[in-house]
Amino acid sequence: MRLIWWAALVAGLSVLGLASEDIGPVSTISFVILKDANGKPIRNASVVLHLVDEKGKQEKGDLELKTDADGKASYQGIPYGKLRVQVLANGFQTFGEDYEVNRPTMQISIKLKRPAGQYSIYENHPGDKKEEQPKPQ
Repeated sequence: MRLIWWAALVAGLSVLGLASEDIGPVSTISFVILKDANGKPIRNASVVLHLVDEKGKQEKGDLELKTDADGKASYQGIPYGKLRVQVLANGFQTFGEDYEVNRPTMQISIKLKRPAGQYSIYENHPGDKKEEQPKPQ
């Protein structure tokens, strides 16, 4: 089992382009993906990690994690610096945000929302204010 874990770690690092160079300090990052409406965990969500350079551009390669039944996923060996996190799950809005990795361990909680309906000018929207036209004098 350990051999499989180490092989997956090396494969993940090589995908991120980190295995062949000294990357400096690294962090262990844990994710918890929850439903915004009720706080329940989202199983089998994809958590995609991209390293981001100093100019704000994604570096080549990425790493994809899947959440377990408790909505959790984690990864060891993320280098300090900017990390772009994207979360995709069926039936939920896609989430994306950049985080500064600057501690040995980090926990990131993300709440996903259900998709919003499209706005149509042909529907009645009670909360919208109508512009009043000035009355002729």
